[in-house]
Amino acid sequence: MEAYAIHKNALIKPRLARMTMDLIRGKDVKTAQGILENTNTKASRLILKVLNSAVANAVNNNGADADKLRIKECYINPGTVYKRIKFASRGHVDRHDKRSSHITICVTDEEGGRK
Repeated sequence: MEAYAIHKNALIKPRLARMTMDLIRGKDVKTAQGILENTNTKASRLILKVLNSAVANAVNNNGADADKLRIKECYINPGTVYKRIKFASRGHVDRHDKRSSHITICVTDEEGGRK
């Protein structure tokens, strides 16, 4: 049984968040939570919230056992880009992009959930 959780438009760059997401891909939920709690990054705090939400969805909506859950798939896609200006030298104006991310995590209680 699968359960998803998605955080849309998280204000973090996708390339930065993917480095933290690679640490937990394919692991069981307890190990992933331990890794994220001991990693001091903004991405780990956001990913931990999404992971806890996916576990809560699996337990409350599907009646799964929280101890048997594994991360089946997790990925980060680019979200909207907020375009801002930055003043440069000689009267020029440069663009400063504020990138956002869509964080998606799927947990399952089946044995084939590991890649």
